[in-house]
Amino acid sequence: MTRQFASACHRLAARAALGLALVLGALTAPSFGADEGAKVPPLVGVEWLKTHLRDDNLVVLDIRSAIDGGGFNAYKAGHIPGSVHSDYDKAGWRVTRGNVPFMVPTVPELEKLIGELGIDEDTRVVVVPAGVSVLDFGAAARVYWTLKYAGVARVSILDGGVAAWKAAGLPLEDGVNRPSPRIFTARVDNSILAVADDVEAIEKSGGAKLVDARPASFFAGKEKAPAAKAYGHIPGAVNIDSSAFYDSATNRLKPRAELAKIAHDVASGAVVSYCNTGHWASTDWFVLHEILGNKSARLYAGSMVDWTSKPDRPVASSRTKWDDLKKALGLGS
Repeated sequence: MTRQFASACHRLAARAALGLALVLGALTAPSFGADEGAKVPPLVGVEWLKTHLRDDNLVVLDIRSAIDGGGFNAYKAGHIPGSVHSDYDKAGWRVTRGNVPFMVPTVPELEKLIGELGIDEDTRVVVVPAGVSVLDFGAAARVYWTLKYAGVARVSILDGGVAAWKAAGLPLEDGVNRPSPRIFTARVDNSILAVADDVEAIEKSGGAKLVDARPASFFAGKEKAPAAKAYGHIPGAVNIDSSAFYDSATNRLKPRAELAKIAHDVASGAVVSYCNTGHWASTDWFVLHEILGNKSARLYAGSMVDWTSKPDRPVASSRTKWDDLKKALGLGS
């Protein structure tokens, strides 16, 4: 038996097993009409995806990358049937602009990236992370935010990602699914984006709460991202580490009541989340805006890398000369 023939047989068996699972699931799962479909929540479980996997106009977007130890090879070896791959690190979800890395793509870049994945304004998208850590949930949240920003209205994240699909005993397929490109016309939603000018105004005069989604060591100035030009945080910010929202034992967000308790002080009113590059901050934005319903929450996508790209912007820090000495001796960051 050739390798190609064995691979084809494996894919056929996976599809047959999935088809049986879909039929059995449909007997017990509620049906979704057009109106109900629009109400699908920002997080969907494997049961929902199993039932709707063959829906027309659904794109299952596997975003595994080096962040989760995967990427294209992991996708090719085994993925949710029918899903297409877009590497979060490499595909262009964050770009360098004005010598500042990890920025939001331009409208033409977004239209090309999203359209080539077979997504248009009417597509329902389920973003699928690996489901292994808060870091790769952050990747899913950033892709989710980017799709929403670009005007894709119907987007969800698969709760628990590929790991949850596997844990449910559902079949995978190997190989590569090539998307059929579509013409996508972006309708940018600036209500969920904060740029440096917005944050400068907030820092000087208030008007919104700034939430730093980084670990406390970054907030205090004991560590910094390599691309950032200074240690510390934006003055006036409060620190809510994105990992506080995440249950590492289940690799899912914590229950809504716990999320609300953690975010109590910023769960309502104007708020801007940021981190180093807009990655960790995407989780905070997702929790505040999508789970807790604070529609005044925005993401400062450029975050500290963008903020510190201009030396005249203020930074608050608890860093000491002893921290600098430890770094010089190779004992610290």
